[in-house]
Amino acid sequence: MAQAQQPPGEASGSSVDGAEPDLSRDTTYKMLANQRRRYTIHYLQNRGGAVTLGALAEQVGAWEHDTEPDRLTSDERKTVYTALQQRHLPKLDEAGLVEFDKRAGTVAPTESLTDLDIYTEVVASGEFPWSQYYLGLSTTTVALLIAAWADVFPLVMLPDIAWGLFAAVSFTVSAIAHVVLTREMKLGASTDPPEVDE
Repeated sequence: MAQAQQPPGEASGSSVDGAEPDLSRDTTYKMLANQRRRYTIHYLQNRGGAVTLGALAEQVGAWEHDTEPDRLTSDERKTVYTALQQRHLPKLDEAGLVEFDKRAGTVAPTESLTDLDIYTEVVASGEFPWSQYYLGLSTTTVALLIAAWADVFPLVMLPDIAWGLFAAVSFTVSAIAHVVLTREMKLGASTDPPEVDE
């Protein structure tokens, strides 16, 4: 699942006076719904400038096939190249996220893409997403505080302030861990996309 932090404005459409168009939430999520487009966005944000279509296709193909770019077969490379050229890059260009020069074979991030903070929450099998973690932590903390207030044994052995401190520390440590891990989930923040790192 991917989450996008939107710049102000919900309107989508053509730019006014040469300015970059504001991206609607629907447009952003539609662009992120496809793995190849997420990989493309990650690669462009990580590079921070224009790249060749060939280099982009090789790296996206390598991520898809869990290999190195120079180990891709010609068919694998051609499949990704064609899909990017004919389908994905035109859509990203139309959305105002990239500037795709089909004739020159180059792709460049626009200001809209550069300013867009995109985080993906990758949940491995058997793991809980943060939303469920916080729900469980909140439920447990509230239950402990109520039990301590009601003098339930053995919680009564510690003062109420100790349980309040326990709750505060639990949420603080969780929040710090969440911030650190979320930064690692940002598209473009590392060499490989979060989906590949997992």
